[in-house]
Amino acid sequence: MDDSQQRAAGPAPASSRGTERSQARRAELLATGRRLFADTSYDALSMDDIARHTGVAKGLIYYYFTSKRGYYLAIIEDAVAGLVLRAAGDRDLPPAERVHRTVDGYLRYAEHHQAAYRTVVTGGVGHDAQVLALRDEVRERLLGAIAEGAWGTTDVPPLVRAALIGWLSSVDGVTLDWLGRRELPRDAVRDLLVRTLRATLEAIEEFEPDFPVPRYGR
Repeated sequence: MDDSQQRAAGPAPASSRGTERSQARRAELLATGRRLFADTSYDALSMDDIARHTGVAKGLIYYYFTSKRGYYLAIIEDAVAGLVLRAAGDRDLPPAERVHRTVDGYLRYAEHHQAAYRTVVTGGVGHDAQVLALRDEVRERLLGAIAEGAWGTTDVPPLVRAALIGWLSSVDGVTLDWLGRRELPRDAVRDLLVRTLRATLEAIEEFEPDFPVPRYGR
C-alpha cells in the first residue's frame, strides 16, 4: 500500500494502536524484569519492589501477568525465545559456517543480554518444575539444532544425546565464566567451543558409526 492509499484508508483503528501500545508496554516490563531477577532472587523481590523498579502500579503488572510468578515465567519464556531464535542458524549455509554462526550468535546474545542469559541458565526459583521446564527447552532446541545440522535429523540414539548434552553443559559453564571474567575475546571463546564440539562429534562417531563427523573443516 503506497502513501496515497494509506491516506485514503485513514488512520489505523484505535484498537490496533491500543494493541501496539500494550505490546510495547509488556515488552518494557519484561526487559526490566530480566534485569531485576538476574540481580535479585525471586523470593527477595516483592510486588511492591517490582512496581517501584518498573515505575508502574502493581495493578498493571497483575493486568499483564496475573501474579509475580506469572511475571517471572513470562520473563523466562521471553529469554528462551531469544536464545532459541539464535540457535536455529541459517540452514542454507555450509555446515562449517553454520556451526560458527550458531555458536557466535549464542555468545553474542549472552554478551548483550547478560541478565536474560543468566536467568535462563541459572533459573532462580529453586526447583520450580515449570521454570525448570522452560529452562530445559533451550537445551532441547539447541540439541535439535546441532543434530539437524550435523546429520539432518533430530532423532538420535541415547549415546549421541548424552554426548551433545555434555557439550551443551560445557557451553553454559564456559560462557558464564567468560561473562564473569572477560579475559578472552569472544572469537577465542567461539573457536574453543567449536573445536570442542568437533571433538565431541569425533567421540560420537567412534561409538555410533552411523553418525559420522560432518565435513565441517575451516
